[in-house]
Amino acid sequence: MIRMPGQSHQGPLPPLTDEQRRLEQELRSHVQMLAGQIGERNVFCHDRLVMAADYIRTSLSGSGYEVKGQSYEVGGFGCENVEAEIRGSLRPDDIIVIGAHYDSVQGSPGANDNASGVAAMLALARAFAQTRPARTLRFVAFTNEEPPLFQTRYMGSRIYAKRSRERGERISLMLSLETIGYYSDEPGSQHLLFPLNLIYPSIGNFIAFVSNVENGPLVRKLVGSFRRQAQFPSEGGALWGLVPGVGWSDHWAFWKEGFPAVMVTDTAPFRYPAYHLHTDRPELVQYARMARVVSGLQAVIAEMADAEQ
Repeated sequence: MIRMPGQSHQGPLPPLTDEQRRLEQELRSHVQMLAGQIGERNVFCHDRLVMAADYIRTSLSGSGYEVKGQSYEVGGFGCENVEAEIRGSLRPDDIIVIGAHYDSVQGSPGANDNASGVAAMLALARAFAQTRPARTLRFVAFTNEEPPLFQTRYMGSRIYAKRSRERGERISLMLSLETIGYYSDEPGSQHLLFPLNLIYPSIGNFIAFVSNVENGPLVRKLVGSFRRQAQFPSEGGALWGLVPGVGWSDHWAFWKEGFPAVMVTDTAPFRYPAYHLHTDRPELVQYARMARVVSGLQAVIAEMADAEQ
């Protein structure tokens, strides 16, 4: 399923609103803390992984949430998923998960991958903190997404999704915020593989909503909502799960448990020149464009949380 509803924004971006300017600074602050001050964070730099989890917990608590942790061990090291939720007012058992992994790959401070996604999750949690959505909103920071634990039983989102299945939770949507801070208006800046390069733009200035074929209707719904409410280029793809990149984040773990899940991404290695490198630093993240994306996602999540169906 390639055809998406509505039209992707074209032409100059509108000026930032006052709220988007404030959001831009909030996102910058989170990325600077996670990637600039804490830096590389994984089980091989365990003290900094713990520091990142503590920062996320403090941020969510500061927004007024009761914060919970899901702890487990990897090679004798304690690891933790961090979560907070707003209980739904009308459909509390219908859960929307907004998640991002907070670890970085070895040798990288992980500004775009994935401090950008965590910053967005924290900003969205703050934005919704005083609201009363019909459905439950759950904000989760996952650990251990990066290799060598990627798509293993130690991947934080894998452990989390399995627990959700065991508890009989009804997750109607999981949004994986994965590497969302880099954009380019240069021709040829998007490097997708054949045959996707024949279908999607060759300029890497868009945000992408990506999932497998089974979740095609959901991708269409999300893209349609984003295009109605955000003036920012967007693309959607519901593709075979084996296509490189389609399952490369925490949404994969939710697929494995039968939950509908979609990745929101700037397409990471197919655009970002510092992907998984030591140069993935805060100064490469484009906060103004990222603020526009997060603002649009806020509107999409609000619509999904209160939709009749």
